[in-house]
Amino acid sequence: MSAAPAPAPVVPDARAQISPAPRGRRWKRSSLWRHRTLYLMALPGIAYFLVFKYAPMGGLVIAFQDYMPFLGVGGSPWVGFEHFVRFFTEDTFLLLLRNTVTISLLLLVFAFPVPIILALLLNEVRTRAFKRSVQTVIYLPHFMSWVIVVSIFYVLLSTDGGAVNNIIVEAGGRPVPFLTDPDWLRPMYVFQEVWKGAGWGTIVYLAAITAVDTQLYEAAELDGAGRLRQSWHITLPAIRPTIIVMFILAIGDFLELGFEHMFLVMNSLNREVGDIFDTYVYTAGIQNGQLSYAAAVGFFKGLVGLVLVVMANRLAKRFGEEGVY
Repeated sequence: MSAAPAPAPVVPDARAQISPAPRGRRWKRSSLWRHRTLYLMALPGIAYFLVFKYAPMGGLVIAFQDYMPFLGVGGSPWVGFEHFVRFFTEDTFLLLLRNTVTISLLLLVFAFPVPIILALLLNEVRTRAFKRSVQTVIYLPHFMSWVIVVSIFYVLLSTDGGAVNNIIVEAGGRPVPFLTDPDWLRPMYVFQEVWKGAGWGTIVYLAAITAVDTQLYEAAELDGAGRLRQSWHITLPAIRPTIIVMFILAIGDFLELGFEHMFLVMNSLNREVGDIFDTYVYTAGIQNGQLSYAAAVGFFKGLVGLVLVVMANRLAKRFGEEGVY
């Protein structure tokens, strides 16, 4: 008679023997603690956006009220979409939309590619001193306020002793009213935007170019590719994600041209082509005291920017790019 088989030994569960880590130890293992230095560096930027960007969004509620400062937000009567209906039905809306869209398209067509072109050109410079000097010169206007920039162009383009008009008169021509002629407002505006902002964009793209693998250039050079072909087939595809991100951010500001710049270059003679949503918000809200109406106009601009960013980001992801989120 055979003996019964011995029962299999019971192996204790290793997971049951592992006691949970103390809470303090788990905290130190967390991603937040391990990258605490990076989070501390980002803290001022996060605080800036919370205080100056997100917190003021609560004031958009007055766009649906007949806001009166002495009554406050809680005591002002609600009017629903009355201010939006008024804004969309006025003749001013089409004028503002045409001017804003026209200038925004000009900036996308002419101002957006300039930093990319400058970055590609500077990448081909082999003399380090000359390269740094050019970078400094084109980056300096970024630190100037719009008051300084517009004042410089006023001195250069004024019909009363302006340097450019003096040259035109000396050449036998007649003075050109650059500052008052409506036909010159948009070209002057775009040129000033390029002159002031191209340096910042150039540094962004140059930083992206430094991440390109140099072995790709060496292999292309062995295959007989010149500098132009290397830039077209290697550099541009390598920095395409950066270009896409910058383009999406530019799309988000499509209706946000900025009040200060246009307010400084606009006057009573060129207002018809220079009046945009930003200047209209100032006129309606600050000068005329229509705070709720101005808030409705600003709400419309922000909503359009949000929709454009979402659409552009989805389109970028559909074509295989990462996008901004």
